[in-house]
Amino acid sequence: MRENKPKSRLLALSSAGALVTATLIAGAVTAPAASADSRHGQDREARGAATAAARAARAGIDWQDCPADWGLEKPIQCGWVSVPLDYAKPNGKQIKLAVDRIGSTGTKEERQGALIYNPGGPGGSGLRFPRRVTTKSALWTNTAKAYDFVGFDPRGVGHSAPISCIDPQEFVKAPKADPVPRDEADKRAQRKLAREYAEGCAERSGAMLPHMTTPNTARDLDVIRAALGEKKLNYLGVSYGTYLGAVYGTLFPGHVRRMIVDSVVDPARENIWYQANLNQDIAFEGRWKDWQDWVAANDAAFHLGTTRAAVQAQWLGLRAAAAKSPLGGVVGPAELISFFQSAPYYDSSWVPVATVFSKYVAGDTQALVDAAAPDLSDTAGNISAENGNAVYTAVECADAKWPTSWRTWDRDNTRLNKDNPFMTWANAWMNLPCATWGAKQHTPVEVGTHRGLPPVLIVQSTNDAATPYAGAVSLHERFKGSRLITEKGAGSHGVTGLVNPCVNQRVDAYLLSGKLDSSDVTCAPHATPQP
Repeated sequence: MRENKPKSRLLALSSAGALVTATLIAGAVTAPAASADSRHGQDREARGAATAAARAARAGIDWQDCPADWGLEKPIQCGWVSVPLDYAKPNGKQIKLAVDRIGSTGTKEERQGALIYNPGGPGGSGLRFPRRVTTKSALWTNTAKAYDFVGFDPRGVGHSAPISCIDPQEFVKAPKADPVPRDEADKRAQRKLAREYAEGCAERSGAMLPHMTTPNTARDLDVIRAALGEKKLNYLGVSYGTYLGAVYGTLFPGHVRRMIVDSVVDPARENIWYQANLNQDIAFEGRWKDWQDWVAANDAAFHLGTTRAAVQAQWLGLRAAAAKSPLGGVVGPAELISFFQSAPYYDSSWVPVATVFSKYVAGDTQALVDAAAPDLSDTAGNISAENGNAVYTAVECADAKWPTSWRTWDRDNTRLNKDNPFMTWANAWMNLPCATWGAKQHTPVEVGTHRGLPPVLIVQSTNDAATPYAGAVSLHERFKGSRLITEKGAGSHGVTGLVNPCVNQRVDAYLLSGKLDSSDVTCAPHATPQP
């Protein structure tokens, strides 16, 4: 679940013609209770994390100007933090994590430390976070006076020991198979592609895969905290970054100073990750309908129909045409879903997606081809997209046990697709490599409150597609003393990045003074996009 850039996170599985990012329904695998062996392993890893953090605190970070090709302008600085690949062996193999920062803009008296950010994914890079200062983002002006803004590439991502599962140019090649199967032969073909993808991950990145877990990334976060010289963590996590925050808060409750989680993954063990993706399919269908209602209400601008049913009929017509003959030879149903899904993800995509759709219906096919087709000349972008998908798959497959029986997947997705056809099969194929994953699959952390955890601020819209609202309620119940801000009637993913004074003022108040409302708050939605 990536903030701002769904297309790369949700690109179809190279070979598997799939595409979304994680989140939830039936046939979930219940995680077993932690055994004595697994608790012992966690104890060893806790000691390893403490060892690594102490070492990082002594070493600090050697800040330098960022490499020119990272796209991070001065005065942003970059550096490296070494962490163990395996926290049970803290003196074993180390990997380097890329970090960056920009200093606080206020006075010495105003400074409150570092604010570390994760945008989600899994597989998203946080390195662009300090650019909220250099680009003078109005929403973050007050916070920037008090905090250094710190981003990082999580393990396996970008510049941090990046992993790969397939040649990036192969990964983006189009058109891919229609995600919605017509028959058993289509399903067998997709199952084969998913199995080959899992095998490719093992071949290209096998040594990293057992250690590509959310708890390990949480331990990395604590080592970064120590390397920054911070006694306690200030953290902002969006989307999957909320699950990372929930796991961090569980493992390191006494190390948290302030934490905001925005657009929340349900951290319940039984939800991670198979159930999460099934529930996401339902939420995407709901938000897809919200967008179609908006398109219909703005028919004067888009000429796609005055009712949701009329807009859906145009979508089905486009889909059928692309299935029969890919547009421009490269845009089939998989590519269409990858492009159109940004509308249920982010309100900022409502106008651009509707505009391209409108042009197609008016006879301009090229605009849609340009928007939805891969750019094979963008090798850097394709490497990033393939890496993001590899990390997404590796983390979700490693975090939890997945069903290994195809009958379970087939039953649940066939049933779900009847009423939720927009995303269901595409999401299934993207996650199916986890059914044949060769590396160790762990038991999710039991997220909850432990001694020392301060009040956490939770922000969530009611109609979010990628992380359904129930996730925020679940975490709110688990983190005692937390406060929930609900943006009612809205559904854009990543609420803290939107202009809504009811939300923005409370985020500022919490980060600047630790102030929270005496009870949960419901805010009216942010402004609806205008064509």
